[in-house]
Amino acid sequence: MTNDTVPSTPYRSPLTGGRDTFGRLLRAEWTKFRSVRRWLLTLTAAAVLITLVALLIAVGTGSREVAGGGGGVRDVRLADHFTDGGQFVERELVGDGELVARVATQDRSAGWAKAGLLIRASEARGARYAAVLVTPEHGIRLQSGYGRDRAGGVGGAPCWLKLVRAGPQITAYASSDGVEWRRVGRVDPGRLPQTARIGLFVASPDAVEVDRRFGNEGVSGRTTTGRATFDHVRLTAVQPQPVGAWHDRASGPPGPAAADRPDAGPVPGFTEADGTFTVVGAGDIGPDRFGEDSTQNMLGGVLVGLIAVVALGVVSITAEFHRDTIRTTFAATPRRGRVLAAKAVVLGAVTFLAGLVGAFGAYLASAPVQRAKHRIPPGLADPNVLRALIGTAALLAVAAVFALAVGTIVRRGAPAIAIVLALLLIPRIVGTGLPVSTAAWLDRLTPAAGFAIQRTFDRYDSTIGAWPGFGVLCGYTALALVVAGWRLRGRDA
Repeated sequence: MTNDTVPSTPYRSPLTGGRDTFGRLLRAEWTKFRSVRRWLLTLTAAAVLITLVALLIAVGTGSREVAGGGGGVRDVRLADHFTDGGQFVERELVGDGELVARVATQDRSAGWAKAGLLIRASEARGARYAAVLVTPEHGIRLQSGYGRDRAGGVGGAPCWLKLVRAGPQITAYASSDGVEWRRVGRVDPGRLPQTARIGLFVASPDAVEVDRRFGNEGVSGRTTTGRATFDHVRLTAVQPQPVGAWHDRASGPPGPAAADRPDAGPVPGFTEADGTFTVVGAGDIGPDRFGEDSTQNMLGGVLVGLIAVVALGVVSITAEFHRDTIRTTFAATPRRGRVLAAKAVVLGAVTFLAGLVGAFGAYLASAPVQRAKHRIPPGLADPNVLRALIGTAALLAVAAVFALAVGTIVRRGAPAIAIVLALLLIPRIVGTGLPVSTAAWLDRLTPAAGFAIQRTFDRYDSTIGAWPGFGVLCGYTALALVVAGWRLRGRDA
């Protein structure tokens, strides 16, 4: 009687027969990962969902058409996160020179109402500029570039101010008596032309109210009008200047004083009498804290993809505990901390690649829809946009590793997934129903701070910077990995 038993080949670990290098361990974990088709399908689904949700958001977004010349419409540039308002009373300055004036009085139309001296490249919207100014509540400031701001001392009107142009440098001074001057600071606005615009300006930001409720947020604004008076106005220059009079940005003549129109209230414009200028202005010059972050909106689908990668991160380790295959892994590689590190590297790398596909797919799919609706999104050449897209992929990768660590600690799939999603998503959900100041603490102190990496500019509700916020998430992940490694070494598989 013959024995028909089929001979079997015993399993040989790819980690035996040589040094137990971390590279071999990575290769083994990658082989294990790609052998599970549903894990690869999960990452593919996450990338597709991020793109599809972005496309749906773009399709559902309304058009923003602004009336243009000839009855047409003008596209709205969603990358212009600044305001360029207020009243500017100007003259040409050819070459180097200086402007001196005393801000005699200033209305308290807003805490950040501005009255001071300004030089800018042209009258075009968004032109480069530098300004020294006084405010009712924030003292003397030196501002430029629609975002750069430097404190220059306490106090408000009356105050003497001086703005000096010397080559590309603009230097600002302040004084209490017009004799002894204190330097506020020096800036380079960047490539001011030989003939620039210099003069007096008044700005007053809108009074904005934010009403936050769960799932909804309303932002309403009320126009405020600022007024200030200037005297002892003196413009001197190194070289001869063209003959001209002071005029506003619309090149119009001085308008009627507010006292001449009591029924209409202060009217934006300026008057001049005996060397004293009364300037009335509405609007602000500086960053737009209430603008739309179109890139972050495009990446809204990351919340759907996040659920998929968190589930994948947890299951990639809890499945081994459930099937008891983790014992085989530890038998081949007794150094359990290295096994966890290899799993984290492989999972983070493949999730990062899937996140890149999803993030760039979301941008490329929704940008044409935005343009068709006269909404011009910022281009890929914008470093903030690139940081948001690549940062989204990094956010997903770190979240997946965080889920892996929590899954290692808990060892049960459903509770681990619930814990990770709660830490990442609940602060964002709860924050929509809390005052901005209260919600700020949730954004700063929880792993949800990592979503700050998707912002392309600072809004009124920004509570932490892009990289510091991402660093908070990385810190939680590192701590979870340390605890997970300690738990792995301290108990049986």
